[in-house]
Order: sequence, then C-alpha cells, then structure tokens
Amino acid sequence: MGSTEDLMRSALESDEEFRKVLARVIKENLGMTAAEFSERSGIPKSTLYKILSRHREPNIKTLRQIVRFIQSFEETDREKFIAVIAARPVLDYITERKIKVGGKLVTVKEYSATSIEEAIVAAVKAERDGAKALVCAPIVSPTVEKILRIPVATIMPKASLIAAIELAAKKIE
Repeated sequence: MGSTEDLMRSALESDEEFRKVLARVIKENLGMTAAEFSERSGIPKSTLYKILSRHREPNIKTLRQIVRFIQSFEETDREKFIAVIAARPVLDYITERKIKVGGKLVTVKEYSATSIEEAIVAAVKAERDGAKALVCAPIVSPTVEKILRIPVATIMPKASLIAAIELAAKKIE
C-alpha cells in the first residue's frame, strides 16, 4: 500500500492513527523533516506541528492539501526502475545504475538479501517502492511471482545478470 492509501486509511481509523502515519510518511517515506514538509507542501508550520503534537485535529482542507502534496511528490519522485534482489557479492557485479536496453535507459536498484525470507521481504518492498519489474534468483522467483503484480525475471546461473535485467525491461514494455 502506498503512502497516500496508508494516510487515508488511518484518517478514517482515528486521529491518533492519522498522526502516527503522517509522522512516519513524512520521515520515512518522504525522507523529510516536518519543517521541510511544511515548506514544500505549503501547510503552515504551526498547523502541521499542532496536528502532529495532538493540539489540533486536521480539518478537511488541510487533509486534502496533505494528500495532494504526497500524491504529487510520489508521482514526480518515483522513477521507473527494475529491482535486483541478490546477495551482496552478486550485486557488486552491477557497475552501472542505468543500463541501455532496446534504446531505452533502464534504472537498476539493488536489494540485498542473504536468505529466502529476506528475498521475499525485499521483493515486496521493491514493489511498494515502485519497481516496474524484478530480477531474482530461481530459488525465490516462483514464490514472489505469486505475490507480486510486477513481472519477475530469474537470474540463471549460466546467464548473466544483465541478460535478466534486459528480460525484465522487455516484460514492462
């Protein structure tokens, strides 16, 4: 679930849950301080601090402004990318963060995992982060294909990692 959906769900649940989710979204998902969020969203600092510190309930106008800003931030900040899940030594072979595939530049983001469980968690995180496709090992690919909505390409021991990334890129076209 995205930040906006989390925030809307929490607003319907309770003011306290909304405050907790808003604080988490600002800090973790957007990587901002409350002051930065205030400045960039146009919500007065005093209003935001009162909401976060339980001194004020958010009114509908402020809620709309918060949601619109987060939506616009997510849309402009979210670059199309292919996630690669592998052990760190495999990821170290990736020397480029952008790879040209079929005339298009494809961004590659690494997700390190050292166990099947970590790989499954990384796959879900990658999809939530906005990955358009995923490249992973054959031991985990059948499982993540069942739970993800994005294409999954498998790293085969004899095939190169770049070939798997190219396959993922073709699947998202």
